[in-house]
Amino acid sequence: MSKLKLGFIAISGVRAYNKELTELGLTLPGFIERNKVIASLPSLGLLTLAGLTDDNYDIDYMEVPEIEDIDKIKKDYDIVAISSFTAKIDVAYKLADMFREAGTTVVMGGLHVTVMPEEALGHADSIVIGEGEPMWAKLLFDFRYDRLKRVYDARGIDYSFENSPMPRFDLLDIKKYNRLTIQTQRGCPHSCNFCGSSRLLNPRYKTKPIKKIMEELKFIKSVWTDPFIEFADDNTFVNKKHSKALLRELAKENIKWFTETDISVADDDELLALMRDSGCKQILIGLETTNLGVLSNIGTTNWKARQYDRYYQAIQKIQSYGITVNGTFILGLDGTGYESFDDVFNFVEKSGLYEVQVTLQTPFPGTKLYEDLKKAGRLLKENAWELATLFDLNFIPENMTVKELNTHFSQLVQRLYSKEFTKQRKTQFYQKLGIAR
Repeated sequence: MSKLKLGFIAISGVRAYNKELTELGLTLPGFIERNKVIASLPSLGLLTLAGLTDDNYDIDYMEVPEIEDIDKIKKDYDIVAISSFTAKIDVAYKLADMFREAGTTVVMGGLHVTVMPEEALGHADSIVIGEGEPMWAKLLFDFRYDRLKRVYDARGIDYSFENSPMPRFDLLDIKKYNRLTIQTQRGCPHSCNFCGSSRLLNPRYKTKPIKKIMEELKFIKSVWTDPFIEFADDNTFVNKKHSKALLRELAKENIKWFTETDISVADDDELLALMRDSGCKQILIGLETTNLGVLSNIGTTNWKARQYDRYYQAIQKIQSYGITVNGTFILGLDGTGYESFDDVFNFVEKSGLYEVQVTLQTPFPGTKLYEDLKKAGRLLKENAWELATLFDLNFIPENMTVKELNTHFSQLVQRLYSKEFTKQRKTQFYQKLGIAR
């Protein structure tokens, strides 16, 4: 049999609908000025599946930023695999419909498809529910022999990172990116009710073997001589033993990197020193709110509420190692009111945070938050996935109107990201770092 043509297509570049916010030049989560484009990274999930694809297929990887770019995509594939953020799933569905009309078989998967399978089946010939890796070889084999199933369900399969393939970073046009991603672990022990993380694919927390992580890094370095790496983890450093061993290896590679974690890293001086020495430039930490009572209600473990009293101390400790902290806050949480906007600003000013990210509470599909708001009749619009950007409001706030929440949020963004306050935060960081050293 001749080789079949397979296209991996990522829908990239989430954009806020709130034009006022994008015009303010919102920056998140650090390192680059994103303005209108909030997130634009290659799809590690699709690159990983490409690494699992056998030699019976000729493969391409591409990204489609917007609906208007769909017509530029070539249509001569036998099969395509499409991945998308929830906020851009409408673009993914339109692209899928176009390919199917042209006679191309469409496969879809990922977080959104996993929690909204019936919706996705209206646009795809086949879907993967849960983690894609354990299903991919079987799906391609079935397609090649004309017995493709409508659904491949990986839930309940104990997939191990011992079997993880090398992502096909060589398929990328490296000059398009300022960073690439490596996943070192998957899952998170904190079950926050608003979080749409990979725990929706498989709730079991697991780490990737360090040998495989280093092989991926060295592969990236073979195609990009001076890479900036983002660890695409839900919560890096949950397993401190694994993390320390990894950081000792990273220290040999002369790279710069960024990740998301929790505030417990401040408890471990050895870990912080290893992070610094291995090239960590910034960590993003979900602080969520300055209201202790509200913090107690966002998850089942109450872990974050128990850390509240040491927020200031922990931030200062981490930053004393030369690692900047990007503290993130969610506005519009139940139990908060007008005071929350000033409280966040004052916290950022007092704590000395180098960087800050503020978002609106966002009901992602598959989360407890979405189901609770839907049950209470507080969703402004059901299935309005285009509003799942973190910056577009799709619920009725508890203690203010929709207009008031949007207005106060915009005003807070202006204060936090003004040139004067941004300069003040960064100057304060370097001054304190000099004293610490």
